[in-house]
Amino acid sequence: MSSVASNATTPADIGPASGRAPVTVLTGFLGAGKTTLLNRILTEQHGRRIAVIENEFGEVGVDHELVIGAEEEIFEMNNGCICCTVRGDLIRILGTLMKRRDRFDAILIETTGLADPGPVAQTFFVDDQMQEALRLDGIVTLVDARHVFDQLDHSEETTQQIAFADVILINKTDLVEPDLLDAIEARIRRMNAAARIHRTRDAAIDLAHVLDVGGFNLSRALEVDPAFMEPEYPFEWGGVFDLPAGGATIELDPGPDPAMSVAIVPRAHDAATDDPAGQLAVATEEAVRIYADDETSVAPAGELVPGNRHWRMDLEQEPLRFTLASPDGARVAIFTEHHPDEFAMRLTAAGARLEPLSEHAFKPDHEHDDTVTSVGIEIAGDVDGEKLNVWLGDLLATKGVDLYRMKGVLAIRGEPRRYVFQGVHMLLDHRPDRPWGDAPRANRMIFIGRNLDRTALTEGFRACLA
Repeated sequence: MSSVASNATTPADIGPASGRAPVTVLTGFLGAGKTTLLNRILTEQHGRRIAVIENEFGEVGVDHELVIGAEEEIFEMNNGCICCTVRGDLIRILGTLMKRRDRFDAILIETTGLADPGPVAQTFFVDDQMQEALRLDGIVTLVDARHVFDQLDHSEETTQQIAFADVILINKTDLVEPDLLDAIEARIRRMNAAARIHRTRDAAIDLAHVLDVGGFNLSRALEVDPAFMEPEYPFEWGGVFDLPAGGATIELDPGPDPAMSVAIVPRAHDAATDDPAGQLAVATEEAVRIYADDETSVAPAGELVPGNRHWRMDLEQEPLRFTLASPDGARVAIFTEHHPDEFAMRLTAAGARLEPLSEHAFKPDHEHDDTVTSVGIEIAGDVDGEKLNVWLGDLLATKGVDLYRMKGVLAIRGEPRRYVFQGVHMLLDHRPDRPWGDAPRANRMIFIGRNLDRTALTEGFRACLA
């Protein structure tokens, strides 16, 4: 989970990197053509060195494989949606990039197709370090001309992607009639009259229209979402407590979930002030980073230790009591995934209840449609091309409406090259890429859609093996 700059040649008229680095956010619903545009940006001779951060929705990362022929090193964040649960990762990666500022001229962030771009853009205004080092140059949204009307009717993400855009590409224009294109553009203009709109096929466009577009419009973002400057967090509540020597006990009642994640930030992160509210504010961004880490499960009667650990309290076996360690006593900030009231959570020590010195209920991050899931498949070996075609044909005929996106890299029997595979609903495309060489031949695929049957998809693909 990182990113590094591309190796494009720097033209003579670009001097040493200085000032705030421009950032472009590339967004659009699943299958709109983001990876196609990214390929163009990374392979055309535009003279810019571009650092890329990719994000995928699903447990198998394949997008870096879909960048055909690119020599750049691209890393992904594929453990969640870039606009919420991995915000700490994004901040960390951007911070790491800025230590190598001399190696790139600009940053491009490609979000998952299910991302609301607002919280991504927000990072560059509410995080002081990011604001000093980076400037949001613009949000570029790709629209799938074939499916956009249906997506607008059923996807809040598509609406937000269009509303926040500075540049909109109506892509795949070859798949619809001109009259429909006019209707699409008219509807988009009603939603976002300020955006620059271009019609494209295969995301082919002069890159001057998508890079260095002149700055993100914060005033318009506030019109779209008056709460834009209020950060979204991966937790709903935080409180500052003084723990006595010997620690405390966290007690809960059964609630809406079988588990709750928590971060416990020690006071050492803000020793400069005795103000609990100020300590809570400083600890909040540290908690964001902690929440980006993998969870450590702890069962009832287990111990929670303050520090850089993302805890997951298992709540399936009563009584729900956990020890909060503090041998010498300390002031800590506690951040919980859910509001404590949902579990009647309380802290006690020596039989007395501890009350927070300061507390705050945060704006929770957005939630995706729970029926939209991903199924990842990783299988070594070769597949039989004819079997694969038959299986995919049947899959598209029976499940195509529910399959938003299919993508991956395949090892076809008898073919020395990798095959890049992409599909959107009932449309399918595949093309050869670089040779396998000495690399192990293997297949990596991701399916994104509604009501997916993991077992059926996995068994169906296994049946295609040579």
